[in-house]
Amino acid sequence: MIVIEEGLPTPLGAHFDGRGVNFALFSQNATRVDLCLFDPGARHESRTIRLPCRTDDVFHGYLHGLLPGQQYAYRVFGPWDPAAGHRFNPAKLVLDPYAREIAGRIRWHDALYSHRHGGVREDQMDRRDSAPFLPRGVVTRPDTPDAIALPAPRPLQETVIYEAHVKALTRTHPALSEAERGTYLGLAHPAIIEHLLKLGVTALELLPIQAFADDRFLIDKGLVNFWGYQPYNYFAPEPRYLGEGGPSGLRFAIRELASAGIETLIDVVYNHTAEGDHRGPTLAFRGIDNASYYKLDPENPRRNIDCTGCGNTLNVAHPRVMRMVLDSLRHWVTAYGVAGFRFDLATSLGRAPSDFSPQAAFFQAVQQDPVLSRVKLIAEPWDIGGGGYQLGGYPYGWSEWNDQFRDNLRGFWRGDSGTLAKLTQGLSGSREIFLPSGRSPLASINFVASHDGYTLADVVAYEEKHNEANGEENRDGHGHNLSANYGVEGPTDDARILAVRARQKRNMLACVFFAQGVPMLLMGDERSRTQSGNNNAYCQDNALSWMDWETDPDPTLTTFVANLAALRRVCRSLRRRHFLVGSRIGETALKDVHWLSPDGTEMDVAAWGDGERRAFGMQMSNDIEGSERVLILMNAAPEPCPFALPPDLGGPWRPVFDTTLDTGTVPDGARPPVPVGGTVELPERAVLVLKSPPILD
Repeated sequence: MIVIEEGLPTPLGAHFDGRGVNFALFSQNATRVDLCLFDPGARHESRTIRLPCRTDDVFHGYLHGLLPGQQYAYRVFGPWDPAAGHRFNPAKLVLDPYAREIAGRIRWHDALYSHRHGGVREDQMDRRDSAPFLPRGVVTRPDTPDAIALPAPRPLQETVIYEAHVKALTRTHPALSEAERGTYLGLAHPAIIEHLLKLGVTALELLPIQAFADDRFLIDKGLVNFWGYQPYNYFAPEPRYLGEGGPSGLRFAIRELASAGIETLIDVVYNHTAEGDHRGPTLAFRGIDNASYYKLDPENPRRNIDCTGCGNTLNVAHPRVMRMVLDSLRHWVTAYGVAGFRFDLATSLGRAPSDFSPQAAFFQAVQQDPVLSRVKLIAEPWDIGGGGYQLGGYPYGWSEWNDQFRDNLRGFWRGDSGTLAKLTQGLSGSREIFLPSGRSPLASINFVASHDGYTLADVVAYEEKHNEANGEENRDGHGHNLSANYGVEGPTDDARILAVRARQKRNMLACVFFAQGVPMLLMGDERSRTQSGNNNAYCQDNALSWMDWETDPDPTLTTFVANLAALRRVCRSLRRRHFLVGSRIGETALKDVHWLSPDGTEMDVAAWGDGERRAFGMQMSNDIEGSERVLILMNAAPEPCPFALPPDLGGPWRPVFDTTLDTGTVPDGARPPVPVGGTVELPERAVLVLKSPPILD
């Protein structure tokens, strides 16, 4: 027999204590909350229980005899007053924001909307029951500490990030069983881990795995939300990847990766939800307390403020909403072992209340949190609101996706005018961007390609986006790709064009790994994965997005990437914790960095101002005075360039890495050292790395 008692207002969510379950739901503006219990597979609730108590805007109750596995949701009563921002409608089932597991999927139907969807009067309440179409929360067992302690966080200067998608990475791998493919458990397969280790990856960054919705307009077109940037719950893992392992499969995968030395980071979307604008569905937050969970237009509370381009903006400035976000983040760290987060459209989290501030309450809360202050925090430093582009504007403890590094890197190797100085800024850690906030080069996440845009193979094969498969007449996706096809748009059998493309891929990857900061590699770039020119494949759950494990058009590229990571690992000069500033080392004439012209002289004002310059050298040492010296020569011109090495930099210089070689690494003894004051014949479109003995013992 189930007996209802008052229970407690904390913790929020549904928590089993061995005898029963405590339910607690926040709503500042509701007047009543009904708990709905469901039998597995049932379209409607088998039992409805009014939560008996309200404490500090938390409705709560305790049910004796209820066990883990019970499916549940809520109906929330309150004013239907869209003009004031209130959209309570008890005909609509709502999912618990704190549900830690979800059963079922959203089945799109007009009944999921609190208003008459598609009607002339958008404020007219819809009284149809939405229960048959909404997934339900599942009562889970208490989180227990893992028996095997996860390793200490890896320092950022030793981190190499691999951005991937759970299903895309595992869907076609021949070593995985059918049951493992496309699942969390598949991430733990030795073949996947072996591939990551071969590449030198230390952190696997997963596209969103918090429960997300397939947009209705995509379903209507036979497509899905493959990337996952439409969350409707922040605590539960996305059910479509559960497979036979369930949530335990995700925990197991994260721990297996950690045992191999690979941290798991997840992409999180706390800027908006899948409920869209005021015309969107009621899945959870809108029906629980629209005016608290979302930022509303103060002049017209009927409508949402949209800083995200997705219809709404989560109101993280509200104490209860911020608490939900922080509770969610801690949950992923403590219950699953996640080592860090990449925050989608992170500027929206720092709007206090409307303008961005690095002192926003959210950043301060994270900084003082004993759990979250120890994990990796990476911002996508923009949203689409006013003043939304905030690269370099984040506080201590945060790193940021550096899109300027990406664009300048692509532009330089494409041969664009005026890009050399901008590239060298990125190679040296983007000091001009990150020093004003008091941070180091490790604030810069450096990449040439990410999920959002072209793959690396497409950067060198397409000059125009080809997004027709998305069903939007190629209007979606941005046109600023800074790409080149080198003679033919898309696939070709022309050996000359293929050779140039192969060289350019290696040049850009070399810059990512040789730059100060944290390198990030997009899944499949090491295997020349193509999306056929689609730069917005968010809705493509098919071979266009999946990793192709069977064919590899550039079979030595994986080894090339592995060798890049290995060189970075052994060269502390490439992993500095401090900016290169041109200061002298000890009593020597050597500086921490020399910028060289091909004639062997240091670049002067005229050289830096030459917008058509295509070749330069970067000689640097590590943080320890003179203990290591590396010289990187780059030539983006389509013709060779003789490069004189200045005698005052000493020598001899031993070639160790060359992007004209398929695998990059120059075998010991394969090339003679370049003597003091010697000249190097730098090939067209190439990067050459040389090392010299320490100038100081």
